[in-house]
Order: sequence, then C-alpha cells, then structure tokens
Amino acid sequence: MIQLIGQYWQSYLYSDGYRLSGLVITLWLLVVSVGLGFVLAVPLAVARASRNRYISGPVWLYTYIFRGTPLYVQLLLCYTGLYSLHYVHDHAWLNTFFRNAMNCTLLAFTLNECAYATEIFAGAIKTMSAGEVEAGLAYGMSRFTLYRRVILPSALRRALPSYSNEVILMLHATTLAFTATVPDILKVTRDVNSATYMSFQAYGIAAILYAAIVFVLIWMFRRLEARWLAFLKPQGH
Repeated sequence: MIQLIGQYWQSYLYSDGYRLSGLVITLWLLVVSVGLGFVLAVPLAVARASRNRYISGPVWLYTYIFRGTPLYVQLLLCYTGLYSLHYVHDHAWLNTFFRNAMNCTLLAFTLNECAYATEIFAGAIKTMSAGEVEAGLAYGMSRFTLYRRVILPSALRRALPSYSNEVILMLHATTLAFTATVPDILKVTRDVNSATYMSFQAYGIAAILYAAIVFVLIWMFRRLEARWLAFLKPQGH
C-alpha cells in the first residue's frame, strides 16, 4: 500500500507525459481566474461606485447574482447548463468552447471571482478620503486622470487585506473543479483514495499541499502590504 500511494504521489506534483500534475492544474485555475477576475473587476468597480444608477445598477445586479448563488451551481450551469442550449450546439465556436471542461471551469471561477473583487474594490473606492480627491481636483486633473493617478492606486492598496482573503477563498473554491472532471489536486486525491483505500494519507497529502499554497499566498500579500500600505502605519518622531 505504501508503495502504491508513493506511485500516485507523483500525480500530485509531477507531469506524466501529456497529463499535467494536480498541483499545476490547481495553480493554473487559481492564477487565471484571479488574474482575469482582477482585470475585469477594476473597471466594473469604477462603474459600481458611480452615483449614476444606470451605470452602477447593471454591475450591482451582476455581483448580486454571482455572490448570491453558490459557485457549485454556477459551475454546473457553465459545464452542463449552457451546453444544453440549442444555440450553443448550433454555433461551432461555442460548441467547441463549452465541450471543454477546463474552459467551463475557468469561466465560472473567473465570473465568480470578478463579482467578489468588484465589490471589494468598489467599497475601497467609496471610502476614498475626500481630501485626496480634492487635492487631485485642485491640481486640475481630469476625471480620468484622477482615477488613474489618485483614486485607483489608493483604493487598490487599501483593498489588499480584504482581497488577499478573497484570493485564498478562491483557492479553496478550486476544489469544486473535480466535479467537472478537471484533474486538480482533489481529483487526484479521490483517484488515489479509490485505488489505495488509504483515505487519511491521500487527503492528508492534499491538505498539506493546500496549506503550503496558502502559506505562500499569505507571505506574498504580507510583503505587498508592508510595501504599499506603509503610509498607513503610525510615523515615529
């Protein structure tokens, strides 16, 4: 049994021919969903913080839907629900896209991550110090320049602690990928458990890997906070 689980251990960490390891797949899901979610969330957060309800309203509806429904349901809708529509079958590109489990998983994860990140960034924008905005306007900055040089840099810095927690939660959410047959860490773990019946060892390895990734994420965000949030610390005399 020990030798057998040792053979499967390679599936967690090492590639095998054309098959990527469970760790690489999990990291790929995390990086892509967080990266795309961040890129989409920044402009949506600006719209969400707008006082014009015709601009903020649609963004609010989007974030409400994706934060108000379970990610598991969203994943199933992307993986099986959309593919059942006739329009998707009739469109060659959509048919190819939604037949791929990885594409469906990344789509669901990205939309979910974007919704949460949008609310985090929008909250940071809304709590922006009036003095910083007034100082930018006093320099004659346009609205676009004010957002680019003052509001967004300050808001994104102050959002770091909350955003770091969201990234960690997104890592935990990647465990749902196995339901779409994506071979992430948990999918490999279930395969190992089915082959060896050594549940404690199999899931223990998975727990160690997830904990190690979280440790690295926390360390990275702490470094970013120490650099970009240093101005919030009390200054010595």
